Amino acid sequence: MSHDDAGPLKVLMVSHYYPPHLGGIENVVHAEARHLTAAGVQVTVLTSGERSSVTVEDGVRVVRVRAWNGLERKAGVPFPIPGPKLLRRAVRWARWADVVHIHDAFYLTSWAALTAAKLTRTPIVATQHVALVHHDSAAVGLVQKAVYATAGRLLMRGSRSVFTMNSDVAAFARGLGARPERVRHLPNGVDTTLFRPIRDAAEQAAERERLGLPRAGVLVLFVGRFVPKKGFDLLLAAADPGYRLVFAGGPAEELAGAAESVLYLGSLAPAEVAAAYRACDVFALPSTSEGFPLTVQEAMSSGLAVLTTDDTGYAAYDLDRDRVSLVNRDTETLRVRLREIAADSELRRQMGKYAREYAVERFAWPEHASLLIEAYRAAIRPRTSSADRG
Repeated sequence: MSHDDAGPLKVLMVSHYYPPHLGGIENVVHAEARHLTAAGVQVTVLTSGERSSVTVEDGVRVVRVRAWNGLERKAGVPFPIPGPKLLRRAVRWARWADVVHIHDAFYLTSWAALTAAKLTRTPIVATQHVALVHHDSAAVGLVQKAVYATAGRLLMRGSRSVFTMNSDVAAFARGLGARPERVRHLPNGVDTTLFRPIRDAAEQAAERERLGLPRAGVLVLFVGRFVPKKGFDLLLAAADPGYRLVFAGGPAEELAGAAESVLYLGSLAPAEVAAAYRACDVFALPSTSEGFPLTVQEAMSSGLAVLTTDDTGYAAYDLDRDRVSLVNRDTETLRVRLREIAADSELRRQMGKYAREYAVERFAWPEHASLLIEAYRAAIRPRTSSADRG
């Protein structure tokens, strides 16, 4: 019997976190789950939470396993440690699913899902979001290497498709054993309706007033966790009278001692993040080892002038470097370039126009979901064919 005869496609998506927890991977999984559901796929998300629960959110079944999140609170390392129910839940839902889609190899939820998929002989599709990430802690670096050399290698070798967002991560996945023909480039999608440019100066003024931001002056926005790989500290050090820095994310204590001119919006839900983009003029993210982060895509979709690190991961995207500013990751370079952008309103307008047009053309979620469905069906076929021959 073919899968089409058996009813709707059933997918177990696995992520260490899921909204309301804020972060790039969880936002991607949330959007994928909603758009797949809209396309007729039955989606269950396996994730962590403050307590165990099973809920239905936007048509998506969300299975949360209670987890300890002390590493993120104490050391800025987003690595939840779920309780003993994790593997049992993973096996149950892997058995239900036609495909298990695991997001990043680094997390305990991913290891449990990999084990469950092997036990139930359910095909695996993976999205690897990052390569090795530099961290100031040598211990964290050693743990990363150990995890990717073990669980990461097993996941990359066992996946029918491995999705990556840039050439660096694709090379990393191949280095862990992913077959070259199975590694596929898939940019994250963006909600181009939610993340849209301001209509006019009056709307921007209203958004600034609502968020408690100054009405005058050029505002440079940072969105993300305040951890070294995001470069928030480099941006703080690049404060300048020619513009004001605005930070959204956390934890707030990392901004202690910042200049009085620095503004802090706190951790924001997606709709408020979209409003923050509209309220500001420039987006800056001097991150490392991220390739093309989701916040850069959101800022482009919002029509902002964008400045970010000149990462080799951007090569696959063929960006116009006159319209997206890719710079070296040091404070003085950041300050000089931000000062130039802040002083030239026509340059900001041209950069914002290019960014919006690029985002609408390249980052639409429905096309992203269609490519995922194609990969899921391809992953199922080998198993179905074997069964038919038996």
